Amino acid sequence: MAERMLQFVNHPQILPEKRDAAERRADFGEIYRGFATSRAEEQASRCSQCGIPFCSVHCPLGNNIPDWLKLTAEDRLQEAYEMSSATNTFPEICGRICPQDRLCEGNCVIQKGFESVTIGAVERFITENAFEQGWVQPRLPDRELGLSVGIVGSGPAGLACAERLRARGYEVHVYERQDRVGGLLTYGIPSFKLEKHVVARRHKLLEEQGIIFHLSTPIGAGEGETSLDDLRTRHNAVFLGTGVYRSRSVDVPGADLNGVVDAIDFLTASNRRGYDEDPGEDVGLHAKGRRVVVIGGGDTAMDCVRTSIRQGAEKVTCVYRRDRANMPGSRQEVYNAEEEGANFEWLAAPEEFLGEGTVEGVKVLKMRLGAPDATGRRSIEGTGQHSIIEGDLVIRALGFDPEDLPGQWQQPDLAVTRWGTLTVPPGGFQTSLPGVFAGGDIVRGASLVVWAIKDGRDAADAMHLSLTKTLALEAAE
Repeated sequence: MAERMLQFVNHPQILPEKRDAAERRADFGEIYRGFATSRAEEQASRCSQCGIPFCSVHCPLGNNIPDWLKLTAEDRLQEAYEMSSATNTFPEICGRICPQDRLCEGNCVIQKGFESVTIGAVERFITENAFEQGWVQPRLPDRELGLSVGIVGSGPAGLACAERLRARGYEVHVYERQDRVGGLLTYGIPSFKLEKHVVARRHKLLEEQGIIFHLSTPIGAGEGETSLDDLRTRHNAVFLGTGVYRSRSVDVPGADLNGVVDAIDFLTASNRRGYDEDPGEDVGLHAKGRRVVVIGGGDTAMDCVRTSIRQGAEKVTCVYRRDRANMPGSRQEVYNAEEEGANFEWLAAPEEFLGEGTVEGVKVLKMRLGAPDATGRRSIEGTGQHSIIEGDLVIRALGFDPEDLPGQWQQPDLAVTRWGTLTVPPGGFQTSLPGVFAGGDIVRGASLVVWAIKDGRDAADAMHLSLTKTLALEAAE
């Protein structure tokens, strides 16, 4: 059915229907509606089936994108799902939150002027259709190996590692300090990008697979915490997928004023409210009726901007030290935020938070772009000009750094890099502690969900290889 493909010359790129900005400002529902079957098949048929699939090359998971696009175009939807899920543990999540404009879609080789294939939307359709049809089933092992592994953290890296090891026949225990599974998928990413029932549905499937979850179980050396030494005693191997949660600060005068908060605290409180939970007495973590200033230019900053709008902020301004073209976040997220009423102050860097006890505004230094640095990114320099942006809630969204795991866990032999991430060999996953592996953000630093999934899958393979080698040596003795 080759004639079904290369239809980009006949069918224009059509994105999923997007809810009106006025409507979506009023709730936290996902803003994009899924493709109908006919539209998904039509959009999949636009693939050119090129000889070198740069979409796959630029996908961290190496997804066989042209193959499942072709299967979708030919109405072979169950095969398309099987192909998609063979390389991606959570395609329903990646289809929603991956920055396709920077990865697969951004590297589509369809002739300029015809626009890329809508890969992310088709991926989401394939998996949602598979769930509706009952094709998504837990991957039960063929046999039990009699070996146990412990996973610390239930974010995408930990869950991907757990699923892959359980499918091989390991007894898998996941330890999560929060009361729900998902890590930043649950408490960091707003529901308008990833509705929480999607994560809960996957959690249920993993439980049906036989994975054992220990929620509200922090790992550490404090009272009531489970120590890493205990986990190493209980299990044949341990995987650390704790992520990075320590917010980067802004070292300027006034940073300790009331009303200056970190993005992770603001987003976690908002997501807890989505579960009808009381996030605490701190009304400082709600934007209703306030003039909000968000500092940063990544996807977390956009999450804070768009959450503030939905909470009923009087005005929301995003301050970023570079221009729009040099923002690290998704361009589509910036466009969505503008549609919803956000303001952007480009080429501006915070120099001081103003106020007496409580923040009242941000003094910013106007910037200009200079020559590219060693990485090719434009440098910035101050112009000497200043302006003041009024605001009584300032959200710092400048990224995340690792927590001090060796110190918190009293594990001085757990080696870290100069950035605080865990040390593993190049291309490997075993830490300096025998039998302890790690992957995801705690190794590579704050990154994308799709990279965390890849690390979790690859670490599971490394753990299996290590354990089978150990068993073989013991048997030989």
